[in-house]
Amino acid sequence: MRTSHVVADVPPPRPDAPSGTGAHAAPATPGVRTRSQHQRRRRIVQAAAALASRGGVEAMQMRTVAERAGVALGTLYRYFPSKMDLVVAVVGEEIDLLESSIERRPPNAAHPAGRAADVLMRATRGLMREPELADALIRSLIIAEVEAPFGDRMASLVLRVATGGRTADLPPDDQLALTGSLVGVWVQELLEMLRGRRTYEQIQH
Repeated sequence: MRTSHVVADVPPPRPDAPSGTGAHAAPATPGVRTRSQHQRRRRIVQAAAALASRGGVEAMQMRTVAERAGVALGTLYRYFPSKMDLVVAVVGEEIDLLESSIERRPPNAAHPAGRAADVLMRATRGLMREPELADALIRSLIIAEVEAPFGDRMASLVLRVATGGRTADLPPDDQLALTGSLVGVWVQELLEMLRGRRTYEQIQH
């Protein structure tokens, strides 16, 4: 699965994270990173995604990710205190790619429901290019012990595209809640497809 830029901030260092010789400290000010730090973080996320695409989240062992990314283990823990932080970052990459795709080629359905469905089906196609990774990411996010903005970001994206930025009849909070429920149903349908209980065509209709 391809990756581009990552939107999550660098998390604070974990007190008990192992330190390694030559480890690079994360930036002192949250959100402020040098070009080399951005590149290092991107390599880590790409390495994690590549491992997960072949063996699921179980294959994303922190030491293995660090070795594949070419960073010290202590550096990895400074950027990502846990495996789930890595999972969330990889999911963030996928949403970034989806948003870029929609910006380049916006849905042209006449009605909001059609535009919302187009966004969700594009997301489905993107995730299913790497079914092992998709299954690992979706299952892990459901039981995540870290804050995962996946649902909120997807709901905001679907709502923005569906309404075209125009004011709808419902109050903004109700619109987002309703869209969030739709995204929740989509996640469950995606899980059913990954388990072989649903087909892409069934989800589409």
